[in-house]
Amino acid sequence: MSSTTTQRHRLPQLTGPIYIGDGGLETAMIFLDGIDLPDFAAFPLLDDEAGRAALDRYYQGFFDIAERHGTGIVVDTPTWRANADWGRRLGYDADALAAVNRRAVDYVRGLIDSRPGIPTVLNGAIGPRGDGYVIGDTMSAGEATRYHSLQTRAFADAGADMTTAVTLTYAEEAIGVVRAATDVGLPVAIGFTVETDGRLPSGQPLGEAFEAVDAATGSAAAYFMVNCAHTSHFRDSLTEGAPWLDRVKAIRANASRMSHAELDEAEELDRGDPVGLAGDYAELYRVLPDLRVVGGCCGTDHEHVERIARALTA
Repeated sequence: MSSTTTQRHRLPQLTGPIYIGDGGLETAMIFLDGIDLPDFAAFPLLDDEAGRAALDRYYQGFFDIAERHGTGIVVDTPTWRANADWGRRLGYDADALAAVNRRAVDYVRGLIDSRPGIPTVLNGAIGPRGDGYVIGDTMSAGEATRYHSLQTRAFADAGADMTTAVTLTYAEEAIGVVRAATDVGLPVAIGFTVETDGRLPSGQPLGEAFEAVDAATGSAAAYFMVNCAHTSHFRDSLTEGAPWLDRVKAIRANASRMSHAELDEAEELDRGDPVGLAGDYAELYRVLPDLRVVGGCCGTDHEHVERIARALTA
């Protein structure tokens, strides 16, 4: 049995040392590297040498952080936008999308192979069908299962260890992702984003969304995550003693305290306060009984994740 197959049944980030994730890939490419990403999509970078070189520089910095601090790393494929609706806007039909999702897994495997000795998880990243900040049109859970099956099947075919859906805005889409992943035998994590009041863009309280997904799927998700919101937006929603709190095992926060609407209008990158953000993570580490994976989202870069890793491993 291959190590990849073994990890599908026993995710290593759930035991042992803290694992880091990366930061805000798309905001780093656009604002720090000056790379144009139409529709905020990073996956087309895989299609040319210059794009892959930019991705190499980005990812290798996070491997360096993991090595310095003795952590593992969950390495996401750059496929947050590589689903049917966004792909079509960028000229990718279903066959081309399936191919680029498989190629993304192969690309990340190459990165992992180049850094032996660091505990790793190869994670296929899924984004929402919609914008990620605005809920827009919604799907039923069944529609979401069919919609997201292209990516989950491509990840499974290419040998990813797991898949994670991030920046989801309502529970039905999350239920569909869990079902699409379990249909192909992939462990799956679910990441919801919240507004400044700690509720999903759908208006549903965070804890209720976790419970709804678990109730509909028999708790099939490996764990839940909060991402793409500043820690101050959701800290009060993490009610100490809540029965669902031990299901939250990952946090990937935004650097900025701005709302989603304000971030959508921003023309400059708000990197926030990396030191303060790391302190927030240290507090969350005390609140969440089993926080296992930490990283960043919009506006965060190597410095943010470095400081977070240092705060949690010192």
